[in-house]
Amino acid sequence: MMLKEAVSAAECVALQLSQDADRYAALGQTLRTTQFNTALTIARGSSDHAANYCAYLIMARMGRVVASLPMSLLTLYKSPLVTRNTLTIAISQSGQSPDVVEPTGYFRNGGATTVALVNDITSPLAQTAEWAMPLHAGKEQSVAATKSFITSLVAGARLVAEWQNDPDLKAGLAALPDALAAAAQADWSPAIDVLAPARNIMVVGRGISFPIALESALKFKETSALQAEAFSGAEIKHGPMALIEEGYPLMIFATRGPTQAGLVQLATEMRGRGARVLLAAPSDIAERDLTLPTAATPDLDPIVAVQAFYVMAAKLAEARGMDPDRPRHLSKVTKTN
Repeated sequence: MMLKEAVSAAECVALQLSQDADRYAALGQTLRTTQFNTALTIARGSSDHAANYCAYLIMARMGRVVASLPMSLLTLYKSPLVTRNTLTIAISQSGQSPDVVEPTGYFRNGGATTVALVNDITSPLAQTAEWAMPLHAGKEQSVAATKSFITSLVAGARLVAEWQNDPDLKAGLAALPDALAAAAQADWSPAIDVLAPARNIMVVGRGISFPIALESALKFKETSALQAEAFSGAEIKHGPMALIEEGYPLMIFATRGPTQAGLVQLATEMRGRGARVLLAAPSDIAERDLTLPTAATPDLDPIVAVQAFYVMAAKLAEARGMDPDRPRHLSKVTKTN
């Protein structure tokens, strides 16, 4: 089921892009004409990784600093946070977790602009936010989120494209369904050969690829019971380096952009230290171990990169004797306060 749902992401994205155009345009107009002193994301798990990607685009393209809200400040500590001139973006598949719904309601009641990117448009979160934008991923059966994560990334990029009113980013989004369909056919079997017997792995990204490293590490844990940690390529030399030993697996996402050269160099250095590097990079990078598919514009590359990863992750779980659709101790909807 995980593999089937991951591969269906292209169709889900095509559906999303065909819907709600006027609503996204109206949201973009609102964002362009509203003054924000604070911008926050509200999310957990895979949705938080999608929020990190959206935040990166907002900071890089719109110049607004975005922070991830520690939800317990409101749900447990009852902190009197200032809400005026604030934008909040909540992301959720189910829209049911109290620690996502309650902060969204708190900020909306305080006059903030509240946006929810949510798959279940009838959920409490969708009812609470001022702007509820449906993901159109359809019902997801597998516990491990795949198509809902990809559609969350697309919705975040779509929000930014309308906010910036950028024709190139809009055109890149329109081309995503074909790019995702191609990415689902990528051959990442060399990663399965390395990771099927592995006990742990580091996953590395930087800049716009770091949210994908975070998501990949989570999926390794969820679906393959593989101890995985995600690190920025800028941080790995500060302490995590001490874990590197002969044969230690290291997956590096070197998507296009200013961080790519440093990540390719990091792969070379780590190989020199004995690590078993899996460098995921576009076809023009000769040192690559895994070919990263690309989108129409580099800012959308993480979306097609994670599509290729998901297909491999589902097959890896089976190679390790696991059922990716029923991870141990996990359920589809998690409700935390």
